[in-house]
Amino acid sequence: MQTLFTADGHNREVAPSTVADLLTKREVFWLDIQEPDDNDYALLTDTFKFHQLTIEDVRNQNQRPKLDGYDGYVFAVVFVIALNGDDVSFREHHLYIAPKFLVTVHPLPEPSFEKLNERIAESPASACQKASFLTYLVMDSLVDTTFTALETFDESVDTLQDEVLRDANNAQLALLQEMKHSAVEMRRVLGAQRDMFQRLVTLSIEADRETTAYYRDVYDHIIRQYETVDSLRDLLTGAMDVYLSTVSNRLNMTVKALTVVASLFLPLTFLTGFFGMNFGWLVTRIGTFYSFGIGLSLMAISIITQLVFFRRRGWI
Repeated sequence: MQTLFTADGHNREVAPSTVADLLTKREVFWLDIQEPDDNDYALLTDTFKFHQLTIEDVRNQNQRPKLDGYDGYVFAVVFVIALNGDDVSFREHHLYIAPKFLVTVHPLPEPSFEKLNERIAESPASACQKASFLTYLVMDSLVDTTFTALETFDESVDTLQDEVLRDANNAQLALLQEMKHSAVEMRRVLGAQRDMFQRLVTLSIEADRETTAYYRDVYDHIIRQYETVDSLRDLLTGAMDVYLSTVSNRLNMTVKALTVVASLFLPLTFLTGFFGMNFGWLVTRIGTFYSFGIGLSLMAISIITQLVFFRRRGWI
């Protein structure tokens, strides 16, 4: 699906001849291509004359954020971070940035473009005055979408930390590992994207100083997102430490309880073992009920003595 934005408005399913006319007239426009097919690739190759290496990147996907310069245009790859439940996903966008046009290609629908389309449709003349400003609007819309995912991810980390403190279990450990892996992936993507936008700001300073402030604003957003992911990674590391401490404390309490029980039975085992020896002299002297009462009393006194000792030492 194609969407063309010019100073006159926007259209869908644009004919290649219309795009060719705009290129000939050198009018400013933005062409958005969603779920590209063979006709779209032919448009990029034959009408725009884009380099085959960029067409290959668009076809294959799974690129990294980057900014490559070609004759008459710049090719950029920008990622949007999305969150579906606890699963982090990355939507890849390819941008062809030229002095008079902007072409965006993406395989999946981009929800943030709906509001941006409405904004441009309200005032297409002002939005389409310069391709650099159109580029800023698109990149700002893509970058700001990531904030929503990071805020949701942050809330999930806080909730998980509270659950770990209440009752740590194996499911939380698996979720912690998965979220930590997601944080590492987000940091890797945002780190490369930060470097890419830094190059874009440098190029805009050299080519168009008027839009440098806009690109710098997007770059600042990327810096904030990168710092947020760094904080989230530290929080997840802290949550993992809390989980391990909780499990260790629970194990210590269990071992302490078992140790107390075993310690209580030590004197009982000694007394029963000693007086249970079948020596004739010993058996003939403890045959009365009075002797039996003394034995039970010794056992009770030994247990009480141990409990008092454990309590004073703070072991129970």
